[in-house]
Amino acid sequence: MFLSDFDYELPQELIAQYPVPDRAASRMLVMDRASGACELRMFRDFPLFLRPGDCLVLNDTKVIPARIFGMREKTGSRVELLLLEPDSAGVATAGTSRWKALVRPGRRQRPGDRLMLEGAPDQTVTILAHHKDGTFSVEFRVPDVLPLLERIGRIPLPPYIERADENSDRDRYQTVYAQRPGAVAAPTAGLHFTPDILAGIEANGIKLARVTLHVGAGTFQPVKAERIEDHVMHAESYELSPAAASVVNATRTAGGRVIAIGTTSVRVLESCTEPASRTVRAGTGRTRLFLHPPLQPKVVDGLLTNFHLPRSTLLMLVSTFSTLVKIKAAYALAVRERFRFFSYGDCMLLLPE
Repeated sequence: MFLSDFDYELPQELIAQYPVPDRAASRMLVMDRASGACELRMFRDFPLFLRPGDCLVLNDTKVIPARIFGMREKTGSRVELLLLEPDSAGVATAGTSRWKALVRPGRRQRPGDRLMLEGAPDQTVTILAHHKDGTFSVEFRVPDVLPLLERIGRIPLPPYIERADENSDRDRYQTVYAQRPGAVAAPTAGLHFTPDILAGIEANGIKLARVTLHVGAGTFQPVKAERIEDHVMHAESYELSPAAASVVNATRTAGGRVIAIGTTSVRVLESCTEPASRTVRAGTGRTRLFLHPPLQPKVVDGLLTNFHLPRSTLLMLVSTFSTLVKIKAAYALAVRERFRFFSYGDCMLLLPE
């Protein structure tokens, strides 16, 4: 298939810049995977589409305030860093930690350069290396950088949110069930849930299984290959615990439906699939799984997801749950009905008949 197949028209004003005041007040487009028939609902109606014995799979990653600023020690010029993940290459010296990062402006940075951090003048970060993929290795003079980020870091809102992050984003660009720090982008399908909705779902006999996939900045990386099959997916760290795998497998054995909350949960489950038995195995690692038509999910029956960018790998993944024609028709309906798009926008539920 070609990249242009996944294009669609989206008015700029439909890109949500802020979340709705009430998480559960988002709108929801419900689509039958087979027929493509759509129904317009509110997210608070989501539990009505579940059945006892179903299983929801939640990604419990937590967004870290990964955007920081500093000044070059040599020139005083301002530099922005977006921390991506801990850097396992090399050995950090005692009392330090290494991270992979994007640096702007990057062309002026050289190995050995030091930056004085805004908000923590007693701390510096050193540029160690500039890699071919455009990332940098940097070193902090603290053994654990997360407390420092909590103090001086900013929430890394996606580039299509055309404003600076605000204090409220620390709460709203985070799911209510986030537990494990490491993401630089939120698993946005989960942003609609409230503690009360989750409690009510469990009380109705629906199981909750938690997985972890630390969403990286690569989720916004544009696809450049004309043939989508030639695209190389970015790698992200994941974990599927034995307990979560057991819940998913037991659900399938009992005839229940496995419903992924977000594309990241799909990627974890489908990365851990045993194709012959259509079960999942527990494990940790890094996945480059790229789901696109004509592939189909082997374990996941349903998907709750936000609306995604044209030509994105996320839209390609969603298209594996139906046909591209039906998905594009649903998106066209969402545009006509003035749904809100992307991270802080409305959502879409795809279910089997």
